[in-house]
Parts: sequence; structure tokens; C-alpha cells
Amino acid sequence: MALRTDTVISQMARQAAILEVSPPNMRESFRALRHRDFRLYATGQLVSLAGTWMQSVAQSWLMYRLTKSEWLLGLTVFATHAPVLLLSPLGGWAVDHFPRRRVVAIAQTLAIVQAVLLAWLTYTNRVTTTHVLLLSVWLGVLNAFDIPGRQSLFVGMVGKADLISAISLNSAIFNASRIIGPSLAGIVVAAFGEAVCFLINGFSFVAMVVCLLLMNHPERINADSSKSSGMLDGFHYFWERPQLRTLFGMSALMNLGYGPMLALMPFFADGIFHKGSQGLGVLIGAMGFGAVIGVVGLASHKGIGELPSVVAVSTLAMGFALTAFALSTSYYFSLAVMPVIGYAVMRQNAGGNSLTQSIIPDEYRGRMTALYSMVVTGALPFSSLAAGFLASRFGPRAIILAAAIVCLAGAVAFRFAMPGFRKWVKEQEEVCAV
Repeated sequence: MALRTDTVISQMARQAAILEVSPPNMRESFRALRHRDFRLYATGQLVSLAGTWMQSVAQSWLMYRLTKSEWLLGLTVFATHAPVLLLSPLGGWAVDHFPRRRVVAIAQTLAIVQAVLLAWLTYTNRVTTTHVLLLSVWLGVLNAFDIPGRQSLFVGMVGKADLISAISLNSAIFNASRIIGPSLAGIVVAAFGEAVCFLINGFSFVAMVVCLLLMNHPERINADSSKSSGMLDGFHYFWERPQLRTLFGMSALMNLGYGPMLALMPFFADGIFHKGSQGLGVLIGAMGFGAVIGVVGLASHKGIGELPSVVAVSTLAMGFALTAFALSTSYYFSLAVMPVIGYAVMRQNAGGNSLTQSIIPDEYRGRMTALYSMVVTGALPFSSLAAGFLASRFGPRAIILAAAIVCLAGAVAFRFAMPGFRKWVKEQEEVCAV
């Protein structure tokens, strides 16, 4: 059995090399930018997400500074993402029944209030761990509506022909902001404290709200009073398609492996490598750099036929990269590994999202993107919470190594399911072409 598994991994590694030989067509990668509304969206997202990453890094550092606890670091990430897991079906239903831009604009506006309140509490030295956890839950509730809302906007902005480009470029923007935001956060926290990062984030949401208001494509309610309009019908649609379950399961495994890395990053940056808040920002920025490279290349794809290989190879690469990070004793070697982690996790997430949105009917778009956000964002809280709890007993390196094993096992399992999955994707591509 061990020999068989080694053979499968070797075959997948060779496939990875073949897939990455041809450089992406950069002109095709950026074709979604031909659309005015997407250009507006991209501008607002870049500003807003840079502020969000500044707040994320500053919040992790604030909790670490207040408690020096791996457990509470994990609990903070859990508090931010758990509402996405619990409330995303409601968010998806709202997106399918109310104007999508309006749902996103309301969520972004309420996020301004959350950021400003956290900034005030921190600046006045009134902030406690309870405040941080409660405000993290507040942001998580908003994300349960904001994430499916933003994901559902793409097809209206660019059409299905440029959907992969739009989703991939959105991931590139997310990760470009991951380079900009954490790097700035490390500097700002060191110079002025966490409160300034939170305040900057509050102002950054204004850019997204303004861009949403300037868009031209008409808002409409996407589900009628027919049988397809309920939340339970969305679950039924998903459960009747085993290939969707397989795809979502792979994304869940990837993000279960990614969660411990995200939660324990401050402990690695300061507790192990002694690089402080600036070292934390640089590590997260390096991860974002790798992710941008991966998703820009993915954006050049016009069809969905190669996306199953993207999912498989990304999961395998994630497993190897996490193994290297867990065993590393050098900050600079770990820094070199971070782009591979970012490349793998965001390429798989963007590939799975593109595949999902290319095959689902529009009346289910909000609910299916909500379910996808449950396994992508919603998988993070449990792995983060478990990582914080277990790291205090077994050490952070052992937990990252366990996460690597989860990813490698998922990659091997998906390899055995690949023939049937490829056949299904080919059938769906033919349907989409018609």
C-alpha cells in the first residue's frame, strides 16, 4: 500500500510539472478588466481588502500581546469564521432573493462601524479579549452575507465567458492586498499601535461602498416564488450532485490544513523565530505573493477542463509545503516556503469556485456560493480552534505537520476519483458551450 501511494504521489508531481511548463497568456488573464463594472469592483476590493488584512494582522498581534496564548489566537480566528459556517445558508438565500449589490453594500457599511469601534476601544486602552472576540463574531456575521454576495456579482459584471478570469483576478486582488496590508500593518503597529490599523480599515470599506454605488449592471432579485427559492432546496440541489460534494470536500480539506497555519502564524513569527510584528507581516505578505502568481496564471484559462488537475496538484503542493514549514528551523527558509503555500491554497480555492460558478444555474448562485464559502472560510474556525488548543499541548510544529498529512491524504484520495470527475467536468463543459 505504501508503494502504491508513493507511485500515485510521483504521478501527480509529474502532472504538476507538465501543467506549469507553459506560461499563462497575460492578455487573457486580465480580460475581465475589459468590463467597467469589474474595474470598479477591483478598485474597491483592493483598497478594502488591504485594510482588512491590516486589521487581521493587527488583531492577531493585539490578542497575542494581551494574552501570549496559542489557544486564544485560535479562538479569535474561530470567532471570525464560525458565523460564516453557521449563517452562510441564510446569506446565500438573501443574495438569491434581494438585490446583490445592496446586500454587499449594507454588509460593508456595518463593517465600517465594527472597525471604528475596535479602533476606539484599543486607542483608549479599554480593549479586552472579550471585546476582540465579540467584534470578531460581528465581522463573521457580516461576512456570511458579504462573501456570497460579492461572489454572486461576477457573472452579472462579466458574463460566463470571462467568469474564470474575474474569479481568479478577484483572488489575485485578495492576495495582492495580503502583500500590501500585512506589510503596512507590521510597520504601523510597530510605530503607532494596533488602533491605527483598525481605523484605516474602517476608512477602506468606504471605497468599496462607493464603487458599488457607481456600477451600471442592473440589480434584480434572482429567485422567484417557485420551488427553487428555499434554503432547503439549495441543499437538495447540492446533495443530488456527488461531484459537487467531492469538489467541496477537497476545498474543505485544503482549508482544514490551512487553518492551523493562519492561526499559529504569530507564534511562529515571534515565539519561534523572534521577528515580532514586522516578521509576521512579511511572512503573510510572502504567502500573498505566491497566491497572486498562482491565480493570475489560472485567470488565463477559458474553459473548465483543466480545473480538476488544478485542484489535485494544488492540494499535493500544499501538503509538501506545510511539511517543509513544520520542519524548518530557519525564518528565511520558512519565508521561502510561504509563497508555495499561498500559491497552492488560493489556486485551489479559485479553481474550485470557478468550476462551481461555471456549472450552476443563476437561481442557485447565491446558495451554492454560500455553501462554497462555508467549506472555504467555514472550515477555518474548527481547524484554527483545534490548532490553538493542541499547539499548547503538543507544540505548533506538530500541528502544522498533522495539517500537511491531511492535505497529502486528500490529494491521494482525489487522484483515485479523478477519472470519473474529469468525465463529469467534460460533460458540464459541453453543456456550458451549448
